[in-house]
Amino acid sequence: MEKTERSCTLLVHFDKGSPAMANEIKEALEGNDIPLKIDALKKAIKLLLNGETLPQLFITVVRYVLPSEDHSIQKLLLLYLEIISKTDASGRVLPEMILICQNLRNNLQHPNEYIRGVTLRFLCRISEHEILEPLMPSVLTCVNHRHPFVRRNALLAISAISRLPHGEHLLPDAADLVEKAVETEADASARRNAFVMLCNCAQDRAVAFLLSHADQVSGWSGLLQMAVLDLIRKVCRTNPALKGRYMNIIIALLSSPNSEVVYECAGTLVSLSSAPTAVRAAANTYCQLLASQSDNNVRLIVLDRLDELRVAHRAVLVEVVMDVVRVLSTPDLDIRRKVISIVLELLTPKNVEEVVLFLKKEVLKTQTPAAAGGEDLDKSGEYRLVLVQAIHTCTMKFPEVASSVAYALMDFLGDSDVKSGANVINFLREIIETNPKLRASIIQRLTDTFYQIHHPIICTRALWLLSEYSLSLSEVQSALETIKQCLGDLPLFTITEESEIANVQTQPEATAASSIAVSTRKPVILADGTYATQTAATETALLKPLVSPKSLSTTLHLRSLILSGDFFVAAVLANTLTKLVLRLEEVQPSKTEVNKATTGVLLIMVSLLQLGTSSVLSKQMDGSSYDKIVLCIKLLCNTGGDEVRKLLLKSCHESFVVYLAEKQARENEEIKAKSQDSYAQPDDLIDFYHLKSRKGMSQLEIEDEVQDDLKRATGDFTNESEDASKLNRILQLTGFSDPVYAEAYVTVHHYDIVLDVTIINRTKDTLQNLCLELATMGDLKLVDRPQNYTLAPESSKQIKANIKVSSTETGIIFGNIVYDTSNGIDRTVVVLNDIHIDIMDYLSPANCPDFAFRNMWAEFEWENKVAVNTTITDEKEYLEHIAKSTNMKCLTTPSLLEGDCGYIAANLYAKSIFGEDALVNLSVEKQADGKLSGYIRIRSKTQGIALSLGDKITIKQKGSS
Repeated sequence: MEKTERSCTLLVHFDKGSPAMANEIKEALEGNDIPLKIDALKKAIKLLLNGETLPQLFITVVRYVLPSEDHSIQKLLLLYLEIISKTDASGRVLPEMILICQNLRNNLQHPNEYIRGVTLRFLCRISEHEILEPLMPSVLTCVNHRHPFVRRNALLAISAISRLPHGEHLLPDAADLVEKAVETEADASARRNAFVMLCNCAQDRAVAFLLSHADQVSGWSGLLQMAVLDLIRKVCRTNPALKGRYMNIIIALLSSPNSEVVYECAGTLVSLSSAPTAVRAAANTYCQLLASQSDNNVRLIVLDRLDELRVAHRAVLVEVVMDVVRVLSTPDLDIRRKVISIVLELLTPKNVEEVVLFLKKEVLKTQTPAAAGGEDLDKSGEYRLVLVQAIHTCTMKFPEVASSVAYALMDFLGDSDVKSGANVINFLREIIETNPKLRASIIQRLTDTFYQIHHPIICTRALWLLSEYSLSLSEVQSALETIKQCLGDLPLFTITEESEIANVQTQPEATAASSIAVSTRKPVILADGTYATQTAATETALLKPLVSPKSLSTTLHLRSLILSGDFFVAAVLANTLTKLVLRLEEVQPSKTEVNKATTGVLLIMVSLLQLGTSSVLSKQMDGSSYDKIVLCIKLLCNTGGDEVRKLLLKSCHESFVVYLAEKQARENEEIKAKSQDSYAQPDDLIDFYHLKSRKGMSQLEIEDEVQDDLKRATGDFTNESEDASKLNRILQLTGFSDPVYAEAYVTVHHYDIVLDVTIINRTKDTLQNLCLELATMGDLKLVDRPQNYTLAPESSKQIKANIKVSSTETGIIFGNIVYDTSNGIDRTVVVLNDIHIDIMDYLSPANCPDFAFRNMWAEFEWENKVAVNTTITDEKEYLEHIAKSTNMKCLTTPSLLEGDCGYIAANLYAKSIFGEDALVNLSVEKQADGKLSGYIRIRSKTQGIALSLGDKITIKQKGSS
């Protein structure tokens, strides 16, 4: 492993070589053809990187490549020298390496600044004392070179050499040299390199230099200002009491013209101080970056920082909520979603009206074409949906602002985008119940705009609203009249029109508009109570329409829906008309008017049944719709009973109230789950800042002291839950009897997996060249190359390994620990236990509206069907077990799961860290023997989630484990 894994800045895959290839490379290097020599040197580098030794090439390189003046060859030569092994088995430098030193010294004294610069950069990766020592005079000479490219690389080389174990011997006065360079250097990059080195090798001198030039920091270059911020964070992390000395510097840097510096400065300010003044300054800085930066990725990063501030300092972020909401002017939908999610968490009674007004203006913009300054029609529907949902959330939290937006949103009920219209009608349905003062005006407005609705989902919900909340006499009469106008003349079809109606299935609106409305027949009631048809003209019945096609297409959407074969709309219509008549009986003193309305409603229902049972449509009315319409007819004929009347007038409303209460309870639970409970220990010290001396303290420091005291008193400094969860996630990798004990803590964070491996040497020997070798299965990729360590007897070592994740699939990490004993002869391998990266680490419970769940269920193509096989006998217990095992949220409300019918059907939903949706439908039935049977269906957009989640359910469904 030591031979094949060498540190190098270049890593390129290349096939294994052969002796013939080595000979070809040698011949090409000995030739005079520059392109062939470059190509041969590249091949040699690739072979060395893939484990080949090629010892016979070194002398050839020294003889024929070192003297070359070509810059490309010289750069490749440095890569070659970096890769080759420079020491023998005992760690001593090979004698032939002395041949290289003279060439490197010549390059460091070369008149060409590029040759000098790349050679100095090469020295940054050399650690052999024997090679570096004769080169030090030349390196120090390059610090004062006239060209900045040479000076900045010389400072980098000095910085790297000073960090070596023998760096103090090679550079005894490195700190003095670099401090002088920081004072006198004119090049920004070189000065930054010198300052960084001074921070690493003599931090006290760097701090002294910074404090002595504090008034000049704002005029320094952006690179040097970034290095200053790094130094301040490092110093304050070591000694937090010193942060007051640097606050003025940080605040001064907030006005820097460099955006990177301003961003880092705001982050540094928040990390050092929790005072409201500091948080306010950082929040204003982030808002300025949002307004000034045009890159969407930068804006998303800044919004993430604002969201982090919101969690810890919500009261301060409330002050800048309007600055954040103005970012909605950007056309990117992801940014808009992020902005709205932040703004909704910052709503207060003081700012909610202004926020809702701004959102209302954005909604109205979506109606305006892009040419007139509005939104792009392709994106306006999705953005409008997000805005409507945001306004819905605002009005649920603060019902008093509903009146300012409810009427404007009702214009979208007839919108072509069904999702927006469905959200608007859901919004109206909730606000009319939670805000009774708006009931009458919303019903009146809904009655006026009902003719615009043309989608069945929106139409049925609007009908329910009209029937449930039309309470006064005028409202009931207006609702009945509106529905009759949108339904058109009766009957819905005649015998002479059957051939025309048959075409409705292929051309629902056009055919209905041109043929159905053409009728000169009129149903009448005779004296004996029977029906008859009165005909005005029999030969020209299809030539004189009752309404024009244009009028039918704009006012008779309800009729078109029914004639298209949607009998669910017909059943809802019958139910709505029945409830309206029953309410009319309660508010109308005149029995004649009630009988007249009842007769008209019965005629409509009979027409619906006639259409549903006829052969003019391609499909017949389903049994459920037929039974509902018949039940409504019986109820109006006083044969349905009081129970049905009570069910329609009271039970439906009571069920809706329960639904809203459960929804509010779920939202409260989510808010409570997001909140972080803090606990203070009873023996914690409390500092009384009023009794402290404030001499020499700035206002920011005083505020910071107050915030720290509050955190101590409320327990924000303690986080025992994270420590407990970390202990629960430690995995044992080796056995207790192994000479090397290893355990790992696995952290899954978005696209990264971090393995924090602790290795303990349990022997009395020193373990040399100890290496943690890891490999992966699945869509996992190792980022770091393994390194060798030396482990003293009975000592431990912390090793971190980073792994990239590319999809939500279960992966496996396996590997070995390899080391040499002190005698250098035996090579020991300890096999590690496999680490299974569970899909549950990627999934988190989430909410999803019913209509969105159904849409995704229809769209997603990957499905995994798992048969129920469990020892659990209670269906509700089984549902809870599956939801807990899969880390998913049950979308089905508790009221729908009540009762003991022996059958349960529920929907579960979760979202992955990659933004992928996981849908689960559980259908379980209890058999006669008490066992559960049924299926669990999983759907997702990607195959990985469907298969991995199915495997997880198969393993976990047996019982609680």
